[in-house]
Amino acid sequence: MKKVFAALLVLMLAVAMAGLATAETADGSLQNILDKKTFILGLDDSFPPMGFRNEDNDIVGFDIDVARAVCEKLGVELVVQPIAWDSKELELSSGNIDCIWNGMSITPEREESMAMTFAYLNNQMVFYTKTGAGIAATADLAGKKVAVQNGSYAEELLNGDYAELAATFGEVLGFDEYLTALMDLQNGGCDAVLMDLVVGDYRINGMGATDLEAAFALADDNYGIGFRKTDLALRDKVQEILIEMKKDGTLAEISSEWFGSDITVVPAE
Repeated sequence: MKKVFAALLVLMLAVAMAGLATAETADGSLQNILDKKTFILGLDDSFPPMGFRNEDNDIVGFDIDVARAVCEKLGVELVVQPIAWDSKELELSSGNIDCIWNGMSITPEREESMAMTFAYLNNQMVFYTKTGAGIAATADLAGKKVAVQNGSYAEELLNGDYAELAATFGEVLGFDEYLTALMDLQNGGCDAVLMDLVVGDYRINGMGATDLEAAFALADDNYGIGFRKTDLALRDKVQEILIEMKKDGTLAEISSEWFGSDITVVPAE
């Protein structure tokens, strides 16, 4: 009798665990998008070339073009929603947006709070300085004013892995967006700006700022797309479509339009 009871208990536990696994994987996030026919992308609209406003005030960019291609395959409309970057996790968790897709760095903290995709683009975090400023290594930043964007990966680095380095700076200045930080650098308000290489080079070229340069890199970086922790079905479908776009050349075409070549790192399988 005891053996029968034990066997029944094991069977009941197995059924319960299977039910939990099904509940975790069979979420309704993808179906919700298909039903409402819209996919809301949250972004910082001052982050070129990933997502930004052009001269007509339209939001454009590499991420926007890729997201629009994904939405076409899903059969839904892309809705681009500007957000305050330092409140991005709150915007996502509250349901105001369906994802954060805007050159967002993959970090352990973000992987803990969000369902992140695989990396789709490589990047570096670089210190930009005035040309000829003599800043070529971290030791040269001692006592200097360094600017970052509020809520950015650069800020996270200086508050986390590179906190000891940040402690040697004279001051860390926070800006709402990087264009203002670079203008402050030009005007002598700060000595360096720590930001994404992809974005920094694009901004400086657009500004025609021959007096600014990338001095040296602090860390490697990978961009990913963030979804709610419970929205695994939606995250997985977007990843599946990105892989299809890598195979059929769509990603290469979009990347070449923005960067001159295919710099995406989406896996082909």
